[in-house]
Amino acid sequence: MRIFGLAAWSGSGKTTLLVRLVPELTARGLKVSTVKHAHHDFDLDQRGKDSYRHREAGATEVLIASGVRWALQHELRGAAEPSLEELVAHMSPVDLVLVEGFKRHPHPKLEVLRPSLGKPPLHAEDPLIRAVYASEPLSAAARAALALPVFEEADIAGVADLVLAEAMAV
Repeated sequence: MRIFGLAAWSGSGKTTLLVRLVPELTARGLKVSTVKHAHHDFDLDQRGKDSYRHREAGATEVLIASGVRWALQHELRGAAEPSLEELVAHMSPVDLVLVEGFKRHPHPKLEVLRPSLGKPPLHAEDPLIRAVYASEPLSAAARAALALPVFEEADIAGVADLVLAEAMAV
């Protein structure tokens, strides 16, 4: 499997780019999976459902299955958050894993840049950022200050080409 990430501050447009990029890559015949990092508590389950009650009772893992999908939920129960490598090791083999978040992890990335957020760019501190995707128009000065290739919002095919050229084996 190979891995490539989308890194940016919250609200920059990572998810919007990812949901446009996956169909482009799958149309090229690749099997693609995704990993999304959340900085907050989240729950895929619903209070009162049987699987929720299993977890509430203390189960470490609960696998929910149907004829349409299955999902494995793992409760950390105070253990440290797993590394990206540990998480990917749990996934079924595919051609490419796209990572949303994990912006400090050492893997090749595309920075999704939205200057209107007022956040500092990440690429100055991360040599593994290979290019910038402008999720809003960049000023001439902002564009001139970038020492990396810049992809415009409409250039999903170009972003896919970059991802395939730069993805790292795991």
